[in-house]
Amino acid sequence: MTIINEMKKEVLFMSNGHGEDLNSSLILQQLQKLAPHITITAMPLVGEGNAYRSLNLPLIGQPKNLPSGGIFYMNPLTLIKDVGAGLIGLTLYQIRTLLNYCSRYHLIVAIGDIFPVTMAYISGRPFVAFLVSTSSYYEGTLKLPWLTRFCLRSPRCLAILTRDAFTAEDLQKQGLNNAYFLGYPIMDILTPTGKNLRLDDNIPTIALLPGSRLPEALDNLELLLKVCESLVTLERVQFRVALVQAIKETDLKQLAEKLEWQYQSVGILVKDTVRIECYYQAFADIINNCDLAIGMAGTAVEQVVGLGKPVIQLPGKGPQFTYPFAEAQMRLLGLSVKTIGKSYKNPHLFTEAAQTIQTILKDKDYLHKCRQNGKERVGKSGGSFEIAKAIAQFLF
Repeated sequence: MTIINEMKKEVLFMSNGHGEDLNSSLILQQLQKLAPHITITAMPLVGEGNAYRSLNLPLIGQPKNLPSGGIFYMNPLTLIKDVGAGLIGLTLYQIRTLLNYCSRYHLIVAIGDIFPVTMAYISGRPFVAFLVSTSSYYEGTLKLPWLTRFCLRSPRCLAILTRDAFTAEDLQKQGLNNAYFLGYPIMDILTPTGKNLRLDDNIPTIALLPGSRLPEALDNLELLLKVCESLVTLERVQFRVALVQAIKETDLKQLAEKLEWQYQSVGILVKDTVRIECYYQAFADIINNCDLAIGMAGTAVEQVVGLGKPVIQLPGKGPQFTYPFAEAQMRLLGLSVKTIGKSYKNPHLFTEAAQTIQTILKDKDYLHKCRQNGKERVGKSGGSFEIAKAIAQFLF
């Protein structure tokens, strides 16, 4: 469906992180369908912008990975590492680049938190802010940094979009009357592909979500495998791992050797009675078919909760998935998420996780509450189109 077919206009999408890039890419794809004559450029402020690269979009700026992955607020030490890796120089370069290009853009869409919102403001161009990185659920009310609030009160801020309805209502009460909830785009890419996961319908399925950033994802997977070892002593279950392409078969072989598992064949790890099957490009299939997920990720955990499934979290080594991050996710996502312990060094971590999973799988009342909670905290699909439609209306 095309609603716009007029003179060419240019839009810049800016985002600061993996999940933010994903949301951005989903929105702009819908915008391209609604307004095929506009020109869209992307500016990933954190990371390499792979979600944009996969769409062959023109990029400005200097995409670069930093040690924190943009999540230094959880651990100030990672901010020091980022500075050492060139954060200040990179930021100044990004500001100069934006100011060199911004005059050509009719609209800027800032997706993330204070960084892209501030960048959009200093461009001097009209902008839409999608505060995908924060929510009123964290503290009960959203305490925006003064700089963010200043930028959002600008007459050039045409709309403030939120990741949930509760946050939009809160911001409106705070006087930001152009705050709206139009949906959460990450729920739009969860249609199963029909991949054969070789599942036994009579056995509960546990999804293992180690995350997307290396080498952290491999450290996380090591912890997840140890939970599996404990769980099979209590319950008959089957495990499926959703892997990102960055994790190679050689990584799995090395991990199996380190933990004294057998790498039986492509994607299959075995130890005694435990069998783990790993799949690429099967995330939607795995989480739609699972009964519970053990997750050490950000966006992926939100998507599982949105589908009405329970999630068990383990505190990892970081830099992203540490206990503070996991605890914040519990506040954000409510009763659907439980974090076991406060440290990956806890000697009882894997036993406690296994016992908790066994209890959850048998608790029908809790599982029903998870389905209801997912609708409230994350919402249904369709957000990409609704947000794109709102953006299009600002262009013409």
